[in-house]
Amino acid sequence: MLYRTRGIVLSYIKYKETSIIVRIFTEAFGMQSYIVNSVRSAKSRGKMALYQPLGLLDLVVYHKSGKDLQRISEAKFAYAYSSIPFEPVKTGVGIFLTEMLSKILREESQNEELYDFVHQAMVIFDHLEKNVSNFHLQFLMKCTGYLGIKPQSAKGFIEELGKNGVHFSTLETERAIISDLMNKSLGEEIMLSSQLRRDVLSHIIKFYQIHLSGLGEIKSLEVLKEVLS
Repeated sequence: MLYRTRGIVLSYIKYKETSIIVRIFTEAFGMQSYIVNSVRSAKSRGKMALYQPLGLLDLVVYHKSGKDLQRISEAKFAYAYSSIPFEPVKTGVGIFLTEMLSKILREESQNEELYDFVHQAMVIFDHLEKNVSNFHLQFLMKCTGYLGIKPQSAKGFIEELGKNGVHFSTLETERAIISDLMNKSLGEEIMLSSQLRRDVLSHIIKFYQIHLSGLGEIKSLEVLKEVLS
């Protein structure tokens, strides 16, 4: 049967000569893998652009429960980015968020609230003209609420990490920052030095590692460090 759903592209791999297998977090079915035929052929007319990481799509898909590979009948942009692919800082942050989402959502089933949060967050990020450097911190802290791992408070976040061996060199400062990340709107100004930004991110990633198995090494951290330095 055919179904309509929105989807967020996370990654793809080449398959045979002209096809790809693409991983998409869908609103209707959660994480799914789709085979897309002939998309890399000379006649595809740029269709590969649809399947770049973080692409926001409107899809018509074939879906059979329990099947490892599904198929896409129709795909078009639900929203076309105007800045994320073209601004180095946003591109770097986008690469990092793509890797984090790929790990966080690896086995995610249908979760419409989580999907809507990620979708809307990416649109907000694309429109941001300032306060870009802390967006990923806000995103990750707010995302905990949709994953069922949200700390009760900034104090609770700090205490849980402390129990897991994390040392804080600026305890009260970081507690205030975590509170701001949790409570301020996405894109709202939060003042952070580069070093403090790196420290806070390290602690947020540790929090995710405590609660979500298989997070592993985050390879894009060096890219993020470079663009935010």
